[in-house]
Amino acid sequence: MRLPILTMIILIVVNVFVDIYIWRCIVNKERKRWPGVVYAWSSLFFIIFIIVTVALPRRSGSDAVLLAVMWMLYTYLSVYISKYVFCIISFIGLIPRLWRGKRWKAMNIIGSVAAVAVFLTMWWGALINRTRYQIKEVVIEFADLPDAFDGYRVLQFSDFHVGTYGSDTTFVSEIVDVINNQSADLVLFTGDIVNRRTDELLPQVKPLSRLKAADGVYSILGNHDYGDYKKWPSAEMKSENMDMMYRLQRDMGWNLMNNRSEYIRRGNDSIALIGVENWGDPPFTVYGDLDKAYPMQSDSTFKILMTHNPAHWSEKIADNDTVNIALSLSGHTHAMQCQIGSWSPAEWRYDNWGGLYDDLSSRHKLYVNIGLGTVALPARIGATPEITVLTLRKAH
Repeated sequence: MRLPILTMIILIVVNVFVDIYIWRCIVNKERKRWPGVVYAWSSLFFIIFIIVTVALPRRSGSDAVLLAVMWMLYTYLSVYISKYVFCIISFIGLIPRLWRGKRWKAMNIIGSVAAVAVFLTMWWGALINRTRYQIKEVVIEFADLPDAFDGYRVLQFSDFHVGTYGSDTTFVSEIVDVINNQSADLVLFTGDIVNRRTDELLPQVKPLSRLKAADGVYSILGNHDYGDYKKWPSAEMKSENMDMMYRLQRDMGWNLMNNRSEYIRRGNDSIALIGVENWGDPPFTVYGDLDKAYPMQSDSTFKILMTHNPAHWSEKIADNDTVNIALSLSGHTHAMQCQIGSWSPAEWRYDNWGGLYDDLSSRHKLYVNIGLGTVALPARIGATPEITVLTLRKAH
């Protein structure tokens, strides 16, 4: 039995027990019959709803189908996560029965309020916070920064996933205006411009072409940009998809850094900008090749590395005496699109999931941008879409 089918069966069984418990709470409280009947029919509806959602083609279907699946799955989760919250709090009210006491009836009321709060929070994340943005100003000091680059402003944005917006250019255009208003010296995009296929980018080419910076706009590819999340009828079609990606980035005036480097110059001083292809988590391909992009990694040149997955920094750069890369910029994590204060469930998966990091030697710094777009689920609960402006300072 395929794992997704088994997962769906387990999910449905668990949720049936959840619904039975809530139904019993309703019928035990309500003298009238109709609230329990309505709840029972709604539960049956959601069983059919999740079966249809899972059955829809995600990898081979159209972009419209993928977006529909995202919203349907999120709707289902918003309902049942709220129900879980009610059940957990309600169960707490049963504790006195262990000592033959009376249940705490207030816990059902508290659980109901908490469930509604969770439901509203999830839809605030989907309908409001998903298309907001925050500008993070970060100042980083380096002892070996060339004098001419003291105060140099690098703007990083990441994980736009523009296919999520379809042909609507409103949010993308707004972000472009915000980025241009920062007067950055250099604009860097650290991967995942689309969800599955390059043609998602077509409606957004015009607004993204307006991005500008004194020293240009540079980009790398992320794991979603290679077409690996779609079933292609042939290898040729996948290759054509990549050719379109390269062409559209050129048309936008972006400098795509596929395992290569360039020098940014200020008078007699210069820094090296390195861009590697995606460092894939299993089972995805490792396309990135730092040795090809910049063979002499131990030289004294000040370097900025663009690498989509922060795992690359952890595995190959941090505390590595043979590498002299002062600053690495990554994305990829999205903070799992959920952040409460300084905590995110991304901590369970990623060593470095958002913000500025340093290794033990203090020679290699990493900044992880939590991205602008959404993938899988169309919401950001906390984890407000991020634009980062990094000001480089000479340490004295």
